[in-house]
Amino acid sequence: MGEPVVVGRVGRPHGIRGDVTIDVRTDLPERRFAPGSALVRRAAENRAVGTPSTGNGPETGEGAAPPNAATVPPFGSVLWVETSRWHSGRLLVRFAGVADRRAAEALRGSLLTIDSDESGPPTVAGEDDDGETWWDRDLVGLQARTPDGVVLGDVADVVHSPAGEILAISRAGGGEYLVPFVREIVPTVDPKAGHIVVDPPPGLLDLD
Repeated sequence: MGEPVVVGRVGRPHGIRGDVTIDVRTDLPERRFAPGSALVRRAAENRAVGTPSTGNGPETGEGAAPPNAATVPPFGSVLWVETSRWHSGRLLVRFAGVADRRAAEALRGSLLTIDSDESGPPTVAGEDDDGETWWDRDLVGLQARTPDGVVLGDVADVVHSPAGEILAISRAGGGEYLVPFVREIVPTVDPKAGHIVVDPPPGLLDLD
């Protein structure tokens, strides 16, 4: 059994039937939040979302059974995706057993994880792939440097926004750079060497 990997965070309720918004932390939301998918609910524990979580939860394989009672599962238990859809750029998910707004509100702030051993490849047949696809866990911790070799900091998180992925790079003196994860700005990603190259356009790294 591998480490838990965060794929999303539960946001505010949507409507009155138990739907919740999801702060996506994966490049593959259609796969991770497909109806019938099993996710483990975990507490945020005041740590950065998007990094492997700690603790051991139940397995999410065929041996687990979806909940029947309309109660909120405790931390460490499995949440089964009943429905999922996109609405105004936000992913809406309804979990089995979460039938109203009050139950949905109780899930707010929960991290949703999968087992790293069950994550599969970054892409599968039929999914977009430009030949350069990485899991968030492959990027977090890499040193970011400019083409001239100036060290900017380390990748602290990968933010999945409606406009695309953004690398949050921590600065040695505090704060962070937010860098769009596109080839024009991040031309080199080398997990084996432990670094990425950031070629910023004018003004991107100016925080003032």
